[in-house]
Formats: sequence, structure tokens, C-alpha cells
Amino acid sequence: MPCTGDADARLRVVHRLDKDTSGVLLFAKNRAAQQHVSHQFQNNTITKEYLALVVGRPPSDSGEIDAPIGPHPASRKLMTVLKHGGRPARTLWQIEQRFRDYTLLRVFPKTGKTHQIRVHLKHIGLPLAIDPLYNPPRTPGSPIGIFLSHFKRDYRPSRNEQERPLIERLTLHAQRLRVNQLDHAPIMVESPLPKDLRATLNMLEKYAR
Repeated sequence: MPCTGDADARLRVVHRLDKDTSGVLLFAKNRAAQQHVSHQFQNNTITKEYLALVVGRPPSDSGEIDAPIGPHPASRKLMTVLKHGGRPARTLWQIEQRFRDYTLLRVFPKTGKTHQIRVHLKHIGLPLAIDPLYNPPRTPGSPIGIFLSHFKRDYRPSRNEQERPLIERLTLHAQRLRVNQLDHAPIMVESPLPKDLRATLNMLEKYAR
């Protein structure tokens, strides 16, 4: 974030992404910018847009998830929606593209809780297509990933070559962030689709409409 201020030239991370999530990361170039942007995150005034490839077909074109999130009572690694307790969390979503067994969603988290998008989408029956924590393989030990053979009906593997997944990480991409700079001028930061997710969507478009 290009702002003037403190002489300290270190870059400061002002928000993070879950491991294996691609997309926009935001850094501040000085302490004043860090505090300014952190305040916007804390007050949920930053606009965030994600793309999420999920399993399932939503019954409607858009929706809202308003459900508190807290630590899972049985696992330290997991967060979950809680009926009692938890911290308020709100997520909006809309359909970007429909496929045979998958759906691409545009997701707008209005709060910033740990694993919020992953937990909320699982809560409504639309887990990320790949998510070892919240959507593990049904058969333990099965390879993780989306494979072309899963949806291309006439797929024929190459001789003596093991099929490689189109994508084998979280199917979640932080595409855009809109934030106000120190002079209050808005700035939109955008990250293009990474190669693995772009290739997956291209193959779904071609073979899984």
C-alpha cells in the first residue's frame, strides 16, 4: 500500500490467507498505513471477493449465511458453526458458473473469522471441492485432487503414466480487495486466477456443463 510516513522500510502484513488459498495479500509500507488498514479489517469495512469451487448445486442463485463460528469442540484444527457461543460471522454468495457436479461461487465475507468461508459453505452443504480439513476424501488414503477422469466420460489415461490432478489444493481464490488508503482514496487490488484453478475451470467448462 503506497503511503508515506515512518522511515522504517519494512513491509508489514495486514491480513493473511489460509494455507493453500491463492490470491491477494496486502502489505503496508509503514506503521501508519498498517494501523489504518488494520482498523478497516477490524471494522469490516474492506470489500473482499473470493471465488470458491464447491461440490453440489445450490437451489438458488444467491444467498446469505449468518451463523456464529467458534472452535470445534472435538478438534483443535477445526472451526465450526455453533448454536451457542461463537463469534458473529456473515457471508454472502452468488453463483458465478454451474457445472455438472460442481459450482463456482463468488463469495463476499462480511466478517473475518478463521476459516469463515470454508466453514460457512460446508454448513449449507456446499463444501469446497478440495478441502482436506472440511471435506476430506470419503475413502481414507484416496488421492486428493480434481481429476479429469472424474467428469470426462471418454477419458483414457496415457499408457504407463499416472493421472495427475488438475488441482490438488484448496479450491479457493481471494480475487479482489477494496481498501481505503491513508488519504481515503479507494484502491482495488485484484489477483488473476492461478494456473491450476484456471485449468480446472476450463476443463469443467468443456466437459462438465
